[in-house]
Amino acid sequence: MKKKLLGASLFLLVVFFVSMSIGRYHLGPVDVVKLLLKGMGSSVKLGPNATALKTVFWSIRLPRALLAIIVGASLGTSGAVFQGIFRNPLVSPDILGVSQGAGFGAAMAIMFLGGTTIGIQTSAFFFGITAVMIAYGISLSSMENSVVVLVLAGVVVSALFMAGLSFLKYIADPYTELPSIVFWTMGSFQGADWKDVIYSFPLVLCGISVLTALGWRLNVMTLGDEEAKSLGINVNKMRLFFIAVSTLIVASSISAVGTIAWLGLVVPHIGRYLAGSDHKTLIPFSAILGGALLLLMDTIARTMISSEIPISIITNLVGAPFLAYLLVRKKSGAWYGA
Repeated sequence: MKKKLLGASLFLLVVFFVSMSIGRYHLGPVDVVKLLLKGMGSSVKLGPNATALKTVFWSIRLPRALLAIIVGASLGTSGAVFQGIFRNPLVSPDILGVSQGAGFGAAMAIMFLGGTTIGIQTSAFFFGITAVMIAYGISLSSMENSVVVLVLAGVVVSALFMAGLSFLKYIADPYTELPSIVFWTMGSFQGADWKDVIYSFPLVLCGISVLTALGWRLNVMTLGDEEAKSLGINVNKMRLFFIAVSTLIVASSISAVGTIAWLGLVVPHIGRYLAGSDHKTLIPFSAILGGALLLLMDTIARTMISSEIPISIITNLVGAPFLAYLLVRKKSGAWYGA
């Protein structure tokens, strides 16, 4: 376990230095190290362009990189948890409608709350949580309280919020409001700052820590409801707990940067291949790997062409072929003893 986590951490460190170094304003690896040492109180000299180096590194690239790592970690973790809960390799963190609800909330804020950053983030977070609560409420009201019903409830809620988002796009001002809504739903780290990092980091860190500590319970739940109950697990309460924690960390992340597709679906598959199916290892491994991959994709998005590409375009280009590869390579029944 330690070797696998160490390997993932080293990969993240390499991606971090690469991301910090390349861009329109070049920072060499030596400059990055010096800036980090300077920030820790060292007396190292930065050279003639010290002011520009500090501004680019501390005000632009570092908060953006940290936010990408935080968001990637939350999506990778929640993807692993949801796939374990539902015992389905095709499940992603937005299965219960959190992304669709957040998109609807962001559009509402852009159109009716002045489009302020705090308004968009708050509204996206609130409606993302609300969507999942509605889906879970529908499943509880059903005659058959099962995982299948919960998934179907998520599909229903997702469709409703997507319809609401489409309606808001239809009535939005095509010159001011509509471009902002479309850009938000495609995801971007362009406006990342330290406030976003401070807002997201504590909740995501606590959520990942709790989910990792309870990973053994998730291992039991992947055996099936009857087996888990026979081993003393309160399946309904634990499922609600895992869904609630995962939804909170996802909502807090995407409310800051917009919708990011595929990452929460793909990262757990890579994690299982490299680290195994034990969730006590898989969850932290998926968090580290998700942060590294999203940071790498964001670096590509901001450096590939002269203008920045929305992050979901990159994640779709990478995620869709990878899933196709999995469908071709994986044998039937390779997941969760199906």
